[in-house]
Amino acid sequence: MNILILGDVVGPSGVKAIQKKLPEIILEKKIDFVIINGENAGDKGVGITKKIFNEFLKAGVDVVTTGNHVWDELEAMEFISKDTRLLRPANLIKGSPGKGSEIYISKNNKKIAVINLMGNIFMKKCEDAFDEAKKFIEKIKLKKDVDFIVVDFHGEITSEKMAIGYLFDGKATMVVGTHTHVPTSDHRVMEKGTAYQTDIGMCGDYNSVIGMDRENSLKKFLKDPSAKRHFPALGDATICGLMVVADDTTGLAKKVQPIILGGSLQERK
Repeated sequence: MNILILGDVVGPSGVKAIQKKLPEIILEKKIDFVIINGENAGDKGVGITKKIFNEFLKAGVDVVTTGNHVWDELEAMEFISKDTRLLRPANLIKGSPGKGSEIYISKNNKKIAVINLMGNIFMKKCEDAFDEAKKFIEKIKLKKDVDFIVVDFHGEITSEKMAIGYLFDGKATMVVGTHTHVPTSDHRVMEKGTAYQTDIGMCGDYNSVIGMDRENSLKKFLKDPSAKRHFPALGDATICGLMVVADDTTGLAKKVQPIILGGSLQERK
């Protein structure tokens, strides 16, 4: 079983890269299931629209996760309740539209649970991520309820992401971090068999400041009064993510492979 998860898609350049390159990656790597984080995919570099969501599905995406920018395009509050292929963090304040986890059927007829969580440190206020994770672990058991489990932890700090990784070790197929838009080099299979990477990076223009126009971002840091509201960089995007070869018998990871393609980063494929 080959599972691919791609990091935060940022703005039009990121969306374009997904449309162009993802179908090729799926064929070349024989990918059975694709997850992307789409919370920055909007034209302004935040939020996601129904149009963009549908473009992702057309390109071969099975599930779209999000994070702190999930409602920045207000229309997401409407269509998220109608299509469970779009997830919001499971630990958002109770009563939030949509779902934070779901069980899906892959192209090769496997049951895959995906949960989207958001960190509590330096992030928008939400319920305790670790409490929500424990509830999920108690409810959904690997190889009993589902064949595979994928966790997208959308968080700011590395220690929180690492801790959630160890909480799920042996209980999930893979745990990846999103949100910081920079791929870390700690991809591995942990001691009990769960694939892990602290942050899988972004699908966007890296000649930028985390996907946003670099000149304008510099102006903001320099407190230049001519600075505008952040807007995305529009150069060639790099696709960043993690592919996991999972064991059909145990549901755990056998091999991890970082995927970095195109744009300005050194390629890994």
